Amino acid sequence: MNFPLYIAKRYILSNSKNNAINIINRIASMGIIVGAMALFVVLSVFSGLKVFSLSFTNDIDPDLKISSTLGKSFFISPEQEAEIKKIEGVVSYSKIIEERVLFVFDDKQVVTYLKGVDTNFSKVNDIKKTLYNGQWIEPDTYQVVVGYGIAQKFSMGLLDFNKQLEVLVPKPGRGAITNPAQAFNKTDVFPIGIYAISEDLDSKYVFADLGLAQELLEYKTNQISGIEIKEKKDADEDAIIEKLQTIFNNKITVKNRAQLNEALYKMLNTENIAVYLIFTLVIVVALFNLIGALIMMILDKKGNLKTLFNLGTEIKDLRKIFLLQGTLLSLFGGIIGLLLGIAIVLLQQHFQLVMITPTLAYPVVFTLENVLIVMGTIVTLGFIASLIASSRVSKKLLD
Repeated sequence: MNFPLYIAKRYILSNSKNNAINIINRIASMGIIVGAMALFVVLSVFSGLKVFSLSFTNDIDPDLKISSTLGKSFFISPEQEAEIKKIEGVVSYSKIIEERVLFVFDDKQVVTYLKGVDTNFSKVNDIKKTLYNGQWIEPDTYQVVVGYGIAQKFSMGLLDFNKQLEVLVPKPGRGAITNPAQAFNKTDVFPIGIYAISEDLDSKYVFADLGLAQELLEYKTNQISGIEIKEKKDADEDAIIEKLQTIFNNKITVKNRAQLNEALYKMLNTENIAVYLIFTLVIVVALFNLIGALIMMILDKKGNLKTLFNLGTEIKDLRKIFLLQGTLLSLFGGIIGLLLGIAIVLLQQHFQLVMITPTLAYPVVFTLENVLIVMGTIVTLGFIASLIASSRVSKKLLD
């Protein structure tokens, strides 16, 4: 067995004759255990909050979204649709049209997005499960599904035939407008469903049939503003994007779910990093106890170290004893803290001990990535702290 490692293990397992040193060692160990446990629990909580926050957008955003790089719309041919269907990893796709329009109801006005969708839309997105009331639109009709936020702004119910929901879309073209009444394409639509996802999304879209959107915007039957795609679970996303670019001659932009919600992902990742750095700072402060404990141990074992030095042990090996001792203490403390943290996270997942609301448990997610981050942080900082403390062992100290 390696000599410094053998001595380091003996020092860890044995108690000092000085009771104060034993107390300092226990405090240092507890600091590492509590720090590792707290860091893992907090990272698991933020992983849960990230999944919870993104679950709202996952109901309405596709895996991939195609848009034109040359303008608001583009044309798709039957041959291109056939090529899309042949792409390995694509489950389904939906043709869409998105445009900001004006909605008028009972002398109230709202400008928001009209989203025309085809019959495949519900196969690409889990939109139907977000329906708060009513039903999904039928093809080739003037039916619409509105968000809960829009319904509240309009104080609007479903199937209210006494009051009409009107949609107005500016007519395409150039030149000055001489008659404002003729500047818009407009029609009455019939709300048959209300969806509820989140406060922001509930006021963003009004869903309608693709044909209705094409009629209002004066688009041709093969003219659309985007295509939304659902992938297989383990599909090669890069390969799918490359094939799509080939099909459309590199005249499209393809974004995945993270790119569609870039600001949200960036905010969540920034918060996660900030919390990690804050709790790492707490662990750094706790590891000052480890430095103090190792220095006290060096002074307590000064006589033993002098004997080992006189027997021919080099200074670097004597330093290695306390370097290994501190690193092992960090490793064992990190493992114990992780086990406690994992137990807390699993208990919260299965028994919902902490609640945000009476019906919503605080979200936590157990991931191997967080385990590796915590262990890597604890062992790395413990090694640095031990290196600082072990540097106190010198020939001058032993003279």
